Amino acid sequence: QVQLVESGGGLVQAGGSLRLSCTASGIIFSINSMGWYRQAPGKQRELVARITKGGSTNYADSVKGRFTISRENAWNAVYLQMNSLKPEDAAVYYCNAVAWGNKDYWGQGTQVTVSS
Repeated sequence: QVQLVESGGGLVQAGGSLRLSCTASGIIFSINSMGWYRQAPGKQRELVARITKGGSTNYADSVKGRFTISRENAWNAVYLQMNSLKPEDAAVYYCNAVAWGNKDYWGQGTQVTVSS
């Protein structure tokens, strides 16, 4: 099992920044990739950014150039630096880990609110 705990959400004005953190515990050596997803009210959960064991990253088009995902080498933590935030970035942000056997793990989510 892998346990994920997010932190760092909050209220920020449009144009501001936030840094989300996701702390992983358990059998973290089994993790192949980690990512951040978000879900706004009435919308489906969507991928924001992902990083692989090899360090490759991919981002949703809507956040490219504004958000940066990074990780600790031992998968102890994954971060999402969010700059130039827009009201449409407001959502609950979830940390995700994909481990051996394509097993998915999720955190409980952290709320990001962006005021215009």
